[in-house]
Amino acid sequence: MADPFYITTAIHYPNGKPHIGHAYEMIAADAIARFQRQQGRDVFFQTGTDEHGLKMVQTARARDLTARELADEMSGYFRVMAEKLDISCDRFIRTSEADHYRASQAIWEKMAAKGDLYLDRYEGWYSVRDEAFYEEKELQEGEGGQKLSPQGTPVEWTKEETWFFRLSKYQQPLLDFYAANPDFIRPESRRNEVLRFVEGGLVDLSVSRTSFDWGVPVPGSPGHVMYVWVDALTNYLTGAGFPDDAERLARYWPADLHLIGKDIVRFHTVYWPAFLMSADIALPKQVFGHGFLLNRGEKMSKSVGNVVDPMELAETYGVDALRYFLLRDVSFGQDGTFSDEAIVTRANADLSNSFGNLAQRVLSMIAKNLDGALPFGGKETEADLDLAAKVSYATSVEVPRAFFDLALNQGIEDWIRAVFACNQYVDAQEPWKLRKTDPERMKVVLARLFICIRDLAIAILPVVPASATRLLDAMGILADERDQHAYADSGWYERLATSDFRVAAPIPIFPRLELKTSEDA
Repeated sequence: MADPFYITTAIHYPNGKPHIGHAYEMIAADAIARFQRQQGRDVFFQTGTDEHGLKMVQTARARDLTARELADEMSGYFRVMAEKLDISCDRFIRTSEADHYRASQAIWEKMAAKGDLYLDRYEGWYSVRDEAFYEEKELQEGEGGQKLSPQGTPVEWTKEETWFFRLSKYQQPLLDFYAANPDFIRPESRRNEVLRFVEGGLVDLSVSRTSFDWGVPVPGSPGHVMYVWVDALTNYLTGAGFPDDAERLARYWPADLHLIGKDIVRFHTVYWPAFLMSADIALPKQVFGHGFLLNRGEKMSKSVGNVVDPMELAETYGVDALRYFLLRDVSFGQDGTFSDEAIVTRANADLSNSFGNLAQRVLSMIAKNLDGALPFGGKETEADLDLAAKVSYATSVEVPRAFFDLALNQGIEDWIRAVFACNQYVDAQEPWKLRKTDPERMKVVLARLFICIRDLAIAILPVVPASATRLLDAMGILADERDQHAYADSGWYERLATSDFRVAAPIPIFPRLELKTSEDA
């Protein structure tokens, strides 16, 4: 049976419609999931929506809806976005689902049995927008003396009876775990932030609410619902089958990768592992905190009016062009900036002018000059073998190595260098001239290029799945011949060339994009 690989995004808070940051995280996770499937792994990929908490209650009340009605509506927008962006998730989870309630109450009962939950009264600073508590030393001062969280969101003094989790008990166990597992938190900058926070001392955490009832009920404690982050984080266990499906849980847990935004690293690398330690459940293998997307270098804000709808971008420029730009131009783990101009420039330069034009020229020459029959036989020159080595190394070594390390943009840079090498080879060999001067040599050149294009299309498939699939279909490459074994199959070209397959006149895979103007909007 294939080796399992469990990857998750953060589940998205649906008190508003999805923005480009949600899309970026989904796309990155999808590319990793698709890549791991190519490696032969049994991938389980989960995303979804985090639907409880005070923010949902307040937003619903402002719209004269129940929290459930708001959750149903908004969750639908995230599901549609996932479908539109070609996200190959295996489960879209909602925290309002029955099996998730069971999972959340089961982990609560495990923490209670450990003696890590106690009833007391909470007084302290709370940010409704972050659904998070903050200590006095973490606060900053805003306009008019308004106290703000480290994220710049307003905080208010809260008093209520609440269940507490003995987070302070897990300060040293967490530090010991970080030391023994240096890759648990990535990138390194996030790890350093968490270490400083935990070394500074942990205080017990309020983990229930009585001021509203939209949440998972606390077992045996009428009037209390769980703090939203207790139930939100537990979604990862729910997807793995906890607590009902022991066989599934043994297969997929611990998760291989939680992919999240840098603003929620603390919840995933301090609170979540402490809850799991308390419940005697294995900790996930890695948490990766990616950066923010900035609109022309500025943080997006509804008040500034620069929030971008990813659905509009996908509709305007195409899903694969958007996916490619976000993964190519943003150094994974760091903040990145985007604009319409940048998307169009990158997609045209790499996808249309370089790879798309390469495939178009080669397949057109085979269709036109050889009646679509793939050339076979003939002796290759040093130039042919040199190109073969460059493309083979890029597609079978460099790209996988980078993707395994989550260096997605580096892997795509390695890929595009191999594309450039193919175009330089075309320009040097001039197969359109060879058609008249040396047709046999032309066949060798076109055969080598066909092989390279196939390898390049397979390598970039996780990033631009729809476009790469169309190209591989046009090239006669079967769906089950597009994984990591494809590079080791030395006989595929001969089988295809000696079959009845013929290359048809190609349709452009990556049409050139035009910049959307204000008149188009």
